[in-house]
Amino acid sequence: MVRAAWFSPVTLVLVICGGAVGVAARAALTVPFAAGAHPLLIPGLTLVINLLGAFLLGVVVGALDDRHPRARSFLGTGVLGGFTTYSAFAVQVVTTSGSSPLVGLALAAVTLFGGALAAAAGLGAGRRMAHRPGEVETPEDAE
Repeated sequence: MVRAAWFSPVTLVLVICGGAVGVAARAALTVPFAAGAHPLLIPGLTLVINLLGAFLLGVVVGALDDRHPRARSFLGTGVLGGFTTYSAFAVQVVTTSGSSPLVGLALAAVTLFGGALAAAAGLGAGRRMAHRPGEVETPEDAE
């Protein structure tokens, strides 16, 4: 039995590069609105980014499965890991809850439950994308 290496320098570089792309994309969407914005704008943008990222991660995992581990590492762990942000979400829930507890609670609930639903929808979409029309499915694929 051949064991996969637990560490791959190539995969690490791919994740780092992907993370840089994801962080830059998130910054491009949030930084222009940071100065003088409504106090709920940045938390709202973070919510949208996290829901979109959860959906896209589901698509990546569903479409790539275990067939392309480096692409999955670059796109999933790297790009989408950098694009989404748990730390900003956590801080925004706490700061929003200080001035409006119900809005903070709603932000947390929508992010957590909406993220799970978005990931499930993305996973389904990715799995459907992976099974292209006309492709012959083997009995192992049906499991």
